Amino acid sequence: MIHKLLVPFLFCAWLCWPSAVIMAQNRIADICRLKGQEENTIHGLGLVVGLKGTGDGKMLPTTRSLARMMQQLGGQVAADPRGNLLIDDVDDAANVALVMVTATIPAGGARQGDKLHCQVSAINAKSLVGGVLMLTPLLGPRADQPEVYALAQGQISLPDRSIPTFGTVSLGAKMEADVNTEFINNGKITLLIDSDHASFSTAARIEEVINNFNSNGQGGYSDQVVMADAKDSARVEVTIPKQYLDAPVKFIDLIMEIELPLLRPSNRVVINERDNVIIIGEDVQIAPVAISHQNISINAGQPIRSFAGLDTENGQNPNPKLKSLVDALNALGVPNEEVIAIIRSLKRRGAIYGEVIIN
Repeated sequence: MIHKLLVPFLFCAWLCWPSAVIMAQNRIADICRLKGQEENTIHGLGLVVGLKGTGDGKMLPTTRSLARMMQQLGGQVAADPRGNLLIDDVDDAANVALVMVTATIPAGGARQGDKLHCQVSAINAKSLVGGVLMLTPLLGPRADQPEVYALAQGQISLPDRSIPTFGTVSLGAKMEADVNTEFINNGKITLLIDSDHASFSTAARIEEVINNFNSNGQGGYSDQVVMADAKDSARVEVTIPKQYLDAPVKFIDLIMEIELPLLRPSNRVVINERDNVIIIGEDVQIAPVAISHQNISINAGQPIRSFAGLDTENGQNPNPKLKSLVDALNALGVPNEEVIAIIRSLKRRGAIYGEVIIN
């Protein structure tokens, strides 16, 4: 019984370890990315053949597409006097399916000849098992600019057999055009702070360390008077010095490798209900409350300073920390799903001083 109580207690204590200790050696690159370096999606409509009767059947868009592809590949397809293809011969395409094909271009861009993984999703077919994707042009996200960026084809594999209408083609999309990511605008780069760390305090600290790095001459650009400028809680603009305009990559490397001072501990609670995982920031506090759960009663607040694990920082702060409450509940053998229910109830009551994210 002792081991059953000790394991969840130690597990929760490890999750609640002060985040400042972990984040002491953070670099700017660990919490920021460059504006302009975003993933892009290309997509197109294609045909999958070789199915075992699980295709679209008598679906007009599929039969029209099949007839058009057969004509383009040199097949004999009848047409009326106006040149419109007659689809009577292919009006029951049980082994063919019309699909949506997508591929993701990485944040660093892609070059002609690069190969990307692509995803294939059925529109009407019952299953894509055994199917082969025919040559499919992939276009950009804007419908008003129908430029072909890649061509996709290949054998479809199903990552999850319980979802037979979704498959992938490993390295099935070949880039036909370069996609470059522009990250310099008017001689400046913009650092975008990750949403998990974005705050006015973090932006101000990044501005400060870059400008201090500049003024100390460590970066070799001490002649630049003003370098970084925090625009809001998630953006910091950095001016590229004249001597680095022809070599911006070197300058960006210098900036990204600058170490940050200790960041403020997180006041966030993240709960993964599916896996019964609770991650609690060091600074999350709760209001003085009385908790009654099954045969357990706990008063969290000033009256409980003598209760093991629910300290209130020697009376300096009347609000106990949430992690101390969770430690105590784990020590009493309360299952994690019930701990999550208690945290939910505290959140609904407004008794948690911090952000609660439930996945």
